[in-house]
Amino acid sequence: MKTVLVSGAAAGIGRAVAEKFLSEGYRVIGMSRRIECEFSHENFIYVSGDISSAEDRERFISAAENIDVLVNVAGVAPKERRDILEMTEESYDRVMDINLKGTFFLTQLAANRMIERGNGGYICNISSLSAYTSSTSRGEYCISKAGLSMVTSLFADRLAEHNIMVNEVRPGIIATDMTSTVKGKYDALIEGGLLPIKRWGMPEDIASAVFALCNGSLPYVTGQSVNVDGGFHIRRL
Repeated sequence: MKTVLVSGAAAGIGRAVAEKFLSEGYRVIGMSRRIECEFSHENFIYVSGDISSAEDRERFISAAENIDVLVNVAGVAPKERRDILEMTEESYDRVMDINLKGTFFLTQLAANRMIERGNGGYICNISSLSAYTSSTSRGEYCISKAGLSMVTSLFADRLAEHNIMVNEVRPGIIATDMTSTVKGKYDALIEGGLLPIKRWGMPEDIASAVFALCNGSLPYVTGQSVNVDGGFHIRRL
């Protein structure tokens, strides 16, 4: 049975990713900062931890005998949206430590384990349309996701010789706890024609894309960014 590691697995996109792989017969080891996870499965192991902690990253990796797939979902938004002229160092450091630094070094750990095993593997990073879209009230989030896109490119380049494919999914406006506080804003934007596909994205939409990139059906694809955003990225007149 193949093993998948999913950070941020307790809710939202991470949970949908975990459930998708479980439904396809994989063993899943999930981690998030929540003390307990709300769902259980005979092939699911939960590790409570924070990817910004080196010790917690090591515990997460050590929970897996083998790693076939790593899906980096864990991420946070700023606790308070502030104009970039008023952004605090504390907010910047918190977002970057989790979204970028933590993800980078978790990927490093998993990649070295995959190389030691010698059977190849798949890594998928969950970034965001914010990797290329300016939101001046949450600049630290945009910077972290733009950086994550480069992390994808770097590991894709470095790991290809080991048959480890590294790709990225860029979610659009997805119905999760993170977006619940701005639901009214996005409801109006979607109704007004922001998206060619006129609906919210669901965590399951992202999970399906992740699974397609990591199930072995695309063995000649690496360093790719896949927009799962209802067509948001299309430039229209």
